[in-house]
Order: sequence, then C-alpha cells, then structure tokens
Amino acid sequence: MSWIEILGWSGFAILIMAWIPQTYDTIKAGKTDINIAFILMYVFSSMLLTVYSILENDHVFIALNALLTIGSGINLFYKLFPRKNDE
Repeated sequence: MSWIEILGWSGFAILIMAWIPQTYDTIKAGKTDINIAFILMYVFSSMLLTVYSILENDHVFIALNALLTIGSGINLFYKLFPRKNDE
C-alpha cells in the first residue's frame, strides 16, 4: 500500500468516525433535528459520488461515499419517520 493510499484511508477513517456519533444519536433518539434540505442534498450527493467512484474504480471513495450515503440515509429516515415516544 502506497503512502498516498494510506493518506486516503486515513481521511476515510476520520470522516466516518465523525459521522458515527451523529448517526448513533439519531438512532438512539429515533429522530433528528438536522435540516431536511441538508439531509436530502447530502444523501443525493453522496449517492452520486458513490456512482462516480465506482466508475473511476477508486476504492477509498467507493467505501467512503457508500458509508456516508447509508449514514445520511439513516438520518433521512428518522427525519421523515420519527419514532413516537410513549411517555
């Protein structure tokens, strides 16, 4: 593995680690306060970037954008369908 690839995978790991707490909090709360426009743009753009990365055969960005699509998709789901609290 070259130093450039290590650099890419390191950036991948840091960015994914940044999303984990937000996604965990969203799942735990069953809802999110993130702006719907932001979530929609993030889901759509990360899906497009995943397709682009596949076409370019860039493994770092395939993995990164696929996981970011899933994470932002979870936020979108809970934004559209918040869990009802039985309090």
